[in-house]
Amino acid sequence: MKNIRILLMIGLIMGYWGAFAQPPRGPLVVSPQVNFDKTITFRYQAILANEVKLNAQFEKAFVPMTKDAQGIWSVTVGPVAADIYPYSFQVDGVTVMDPANVAFFPNERFKASLVEVPDNPALVHAMKNVPHGTVSYEYYPSVSGTTGNLVVYTPPGYHKNAKAKYPVYYLISGTTDTEETFFKVGKVNLIMDNLIAEGKVKPMIIVMPYGNIAARLSEQLGGQKPADPTVRDGEDAVKRAKDFENDLVKNILPYIEKNYHTENNRESRAIGGFSRGGGQTLRTAFNNMDTFAWVCSYSSYLSPAEMDKSFGYITGDAAKTNKQLKLLWKSVGNEDFLYKGALEFMDYLTAKNINHKKFVNDGGHTWMNVKKYLHETLPLLFK
Repeated sequence: MKNIRILLMIGLIMGYWGAFAQPPRGPLVVSPQVNFDKTITFRYQAILANEVKLNAQFEKAFVPMTKDAQGIWSVTVGPVAADIYPYSFQVDGVTVMDPANVAFFPNERFKASLVEVPDNPALVHAMKNVPHGTVSYEYYPSVSGTTGNLVVYTPPGYHKNAKAKYPVYYLISGTTDTEETFFKVGKVNLIMDNLIAEGKVKPMIIVMPYGNIAARLSEQLGGQKPADPTVRDGEDAVKRAKDFENDLVKNILPYIEKNYHTENNRESRAIGGFSRGGGQTLRTAFNNMDTFAWVCSYSSYLSPAEMDKSFGYITGDAAKTNKQLKLLWKSVGNEDFLYKGALEFMDYLTAKNINHKKFVNDGGHTWMNVKKYLHETLPLLFK
C-alpha cells in the first residue's frame, strides 16, 4: 500500500509539472467551415497580426478578414460552386497555409490548403458508397542511382485474384505538381471507383509518377533545384522531357510490370498528363509508338515547329499513325493561358489528317477542369 501511495504521488507530481511544461492552448479554430448554403467560413488565429486576407481560387481578389476579441480572424464568402479549391491566407503580407486544415495541395513550391464544396447530386469525384480501390506509395530505382516516387491506384478486387491482368494508365502531373496531385486534388481514385461501379470503365491500374527529374537529382545528389524552363519547346524543356521519357520507359514501366498484375503490350498501355505532364505525354508517346496506344493530353500542346522538326514520321504517314493510336485526346479550357497553343495544335493535327478527339470547355488552367477531362477520357481507354 505504501508503494502504491508513493507511485501515485510521483504520478501527481509529474502531471503537475507536465501541465506547466505544455504550451498554452488557444481557442479551437474550425476552418474551413462549409455551410449548408454553400457559403464558406474561413478562420485564422493571429493575435498580433495587423491584417489577414483570404486568397482563394474562386475569388478574383484578396478578401479582407475581421479579427475578434480572441485574435481569430474570419470571413464568410460565397455561395461557392461545388468543387475542390486551393486557398491560403496572407498574414501581414506573408502567405501561409490554413493550420486548422489537414488537406493541402501537393506542390514543389507553396502548398495551398484545399476546401471541398459538395453538391447534390454528387460530383464525379465524390466519395460514394461503392467498392473502392487501393492507393499505394511506391519507390523504384531511378536515374543516376536516385530513388523515384510513384502513387499507384489498383481497382476494387485487384488483390483477390492474382491471375487477373490489368491495363495500365500512366498519368503525369504538371509543372510544380508532385506524384500525389492527381490523387489528392484530381481525385482520380474516386472518379475511377464511381465509374467502375456504374459499369462505364474497364478496371485499370493507374500509375502516377513525379515528372521533374532535374529536381529529384538535385534533391538526392546535392545541388540547387534548377528553375523551370521558360520556353515550352526550348532546348532545355525538350531535354528535360526526354529525361522523363527515359525514366518512364526504362525504369518505371519495368518496375510496374514486374510488381503488378499487368497486361504487357502497347494496346494495354495508356499515357496522359496535365500541362507540362501533357507535353511529356505527347513527346513520350510519339517517341514510343511501339509502347503506348492510348494518349490523353490535358491543357497542353506541341508547337507545329517542334512537330515538323522532331515528329515528322507521325504526320508524314497519317494512315499508319491513325492505325497505331487507339485514342489521341486533346482538351483545353477556353480561359486557359495555353488555349491558343492547344487550338493551334488541334488545327495542325486536323490539317495533317491525324485522328484525334477534341474537347474544349469553359474555364482555365485548373484542376477543376482536369477532373472533367478524367471523367471524359477514362471510359474511352482500353475499349
